[in-house]
Amino acid sequence: MDLSTVLLIIIAVATALILVYFQYFHKNPRKGSLKTILAALRFVTLFCGLLLLINPKFVSKDYFVEKANLILLVDNSTSMENASSQAEISRVIAQLKQDEALNERFTIHQYRFGNTITAADSVRFDQGNTDISNALSTLNDVFVNGNNAIVLFSDGNQTLGRDYEYINLNENTTINPVVVGDTTQYEDISIGLINVNKFAFLRNSFPIETSIRYQGSRPVFITVTISINGSRVHQEMVNLNSTQNSQTLNTLVEAQSVGIKTIKIEVGKLENERNTANNVKETAIEVIDEKTNVAIISDMLHPDIGALKKSIESNEQRSVTLVNPNGNQSAFEESDLLILYQPDRNFRSVYEFLENSGANYFTITGSKTDWNFLNRAQESFTVSGSRQPEDILPILNNAFGLFGLGDFSVDGFPPLQGTLGDIQLNKDSEILMFQQLQGINLDKPLFTILTEANQKEAVLFGEDIWRWRAQVYRNDQSFQKFDDFIGNLMVYLGSNKQRNRLELDYELVFDNAGMAKIRASYFDESYQFDPNASISIKIEGKNTDFSRVSPVLLKGSFYEVDLSDLQAGEYEFTITVQDENLSRSGTFRILDFNPEKQLISANYKKMERLAKKNRGKLYYLDGVETLQSDLASSQEFLPVQKSRDNVVSLIDFRILLGLIVLSLALEWFIRKYNGLI
Repeated sequence: MDLSTVLLIIIAVATALILVYFQYFHKNPRKGSLKTILAALRFVTLFCGLLLLINPKFVSKDYFVEKANLILLVDNSTSMENASSQAEISRVIAQLKQDEALNERFTIHQYRFGNTITAADSVRFDQGNTDISNALSTLNDVFVNGNNAIVLFSDGNQTLGRDYEYINLNENTTINPVVVGDTTQYEDISIGLINVNKFAFLRNSFPIETSIRYQGSRPVFITVTISINGSRVHQEMVNLNSTQNSQTLNTLVEAQSVGIKTIKIEVGKLENERNTANNVKETAIEVIDEKTNVAIISDMLHPDIGALKKSIESNEQRSVTLVNPNGNQSAFEESDLLILYQPDRNFRSVYEFLENSGANYFTITGSKTDWNFLNRAQESFTVSGSRQPEDILPILNNAFGLFGLGDFSVDGFPPLQGTLGDIQLNKDSEILMFQQLQGINLDKPLFTILTEANQKEAVLFGEDIWRWRAQVYRNDQSFQKFDDFIGNLMVYLGSNKQRNRLELDYELVFDNAGMAKIRASYFDESYQFDPNASISIKIEGKNTDFSRVSPVLLKGSFYEVDLSDLQAGEYEFTITVQDENLSRSGTFRILDFNPEKQLISANYKKMERLAKKNRGKLYYLDGVETLQSDLASSQEFLPVQKSRDNVVSLIDFRILLGLIVLSLALEWFIRKYNGLI
């Protein structure tokens, strides 16, 4: 307690005595013990009240010893089974945990990791992936204060996450890797990453890219074979040596039938090669038949028609047919999407077909458009007023969200020849571009999307769109951005799919079961996400008797089911919302690929670089005694005695309040009893 508090207490005593003196003794002729008792009770009341205001405190010190943290981090992946036994690792960890010198210096913690990290005292080599970087980063976030020594037991072969070699931990944390497994580098040839699209279109060629890697000193000639569903489609010889130890193969393969196709890439075996599990790798692709036929209907010649045809057919999955409006109606029926270019009275049969079929279409108007006919033939929009031709500049609506625009921009684009008039949109619409006339932004659509029921319509109120395609080429020396924009528009208009209340997100092919997850989003009737739904999934094996029904669990803003316990194979599933007539089905395939079997030698060099970067040292499993000695003798991890200041009130305020109440009550009772009130 400091001096100022002591002085305040003395002043409080003096103040209470002075007040009591003037109340009971100054010019008070009454004598006897009663006056003294009442004065004492009043003094207690006043003094306790003043103590409450002063609230005197004193500081007590607690002394404690703070030890450094020794964190035993064990690789729990299946690759450790070939590197060491569970009994051997458990024996070494028990040896460290029971060391008296280490226990005097450290607080010992034990964790194991694979895909994720968990605190555990046991060792199980059952994880399908190794993510060293995630484990180290997690510990770095958990152990922030004090000195920390991480002892990493691993073979150094990571199959998941960012490269752990470049991790920098806090300055108070060191990493001491313990190499587990054989450090001998054997001659090995393997298949690296395979790059292939998720989907391919029927009768089109799709690329397959893969790399062949070699570890060894002598030159080798080896055969690489690519098969699809068991049939060989490509074979090639590669030449590798100690300096040119990798080669990338690029192959084009034609998609000949619809469905999920398993792609198998196999490289021949070397003489006396120890690890042959990495000589074969599989992936898959889904072949779909989804060619879009677009009909451009016009009875005039214009550069816009050629520009649209080239832009649409830049994607091989789209074909364009030029049709006369008075032609055979079967041409309309065979098309997936109609483009009406500057319609006039000759388009009467076209609009009758659109009304009867409900097909999606794209209307482009211009100087040759018959507005009187167009206003009568359709109900989507009405153009009235002077209809005077004008050069109209486009202004892109950045809030447009019906489909992605990518890098497409209209800044600096030449004007289109449009019509000056009042435009009234009669359906639900979202404007893609507004009009600008002589530097003034008009609140009128230049390019808009209209929707009603299951029908979609796009309208461009201007001609000479070929100038935009030419401007894109002038800017970028490529038509790509304009063609992508038109392609996105075709995809949107060519799809009649309505939004589903139950949406699924999953891969058609999973490399292994550890990656197999299916996500679902369920919306109520107002299309708001419903987190209270009861959703289940039924999974059945295509070629087996396997069948299972399990719940789909809520994970924040979506539902998810983990399928990591499934075996490799093909499966069918149905996700159902309980108490609702909603369900979605699909198929997926799990490949028999184990990334933990791709390497058999411990990557001790990489672990050594990790240790040097984080102020540690590399050890081997048979040299744990050296690790024990270094940790026990290091001056960096000496226990530190620290003190903690505890500020405590001198008297509990509840006691003071109790004394005040008691003294006031006794004083009142005594005065009442003696007739002094």
